Amino acid sequence: MPATETFDPRNDLERQLLAAQEGRLAPDAFMEHLLDAQVFLPVKDDDAGIQGFQTSDKAVPLLLDGGEDYQVLVVFTSPERAKDFLGHFPGYEGGLLTDFRWILKRVGAGIGISLNPGWDVGMDMEPDMVRQLAGGGD
Repeated sequence: MPATETFDPRNDLERQLLAAQEGRLAPDAFMEHLLDAQVFLPVKDDDAGIQGFQTSDKAVPLLLDGGEDYQVLVVFTSPERAKDFLGHFPGYEGGLLTDFRWILKRVGAGIGISLNPGWDVGMDMEPDMVRQLAGGGD
């Protein structure tokens, strides 16, 4: 399980996230960095018979049950962080590298976000926090 591995930051976002979790960076400063960062969004890949080729024009992101009448969108700080976790979700081997802000503009109401699920270095954002980050409820 990745959570037991040592988390060696591989990019600037991961360095900022680790610093925030260790108290070396203020949470607000990390969130500002996250808004402008690129993240990995796993999406369901239709089986076209050609590896890495998607037949659908609609990306289906990985949503999990948040346990409190809401769903949670899964994102990672890099594609490498997603590999072990996505092994439990057939069809989600691929994904998109995109700006976190782009995701916020498209996420629906009542959706939370989990950054790096399965890792000790990550965070969960409830729907209210996601809405505030998207600019819908300051």
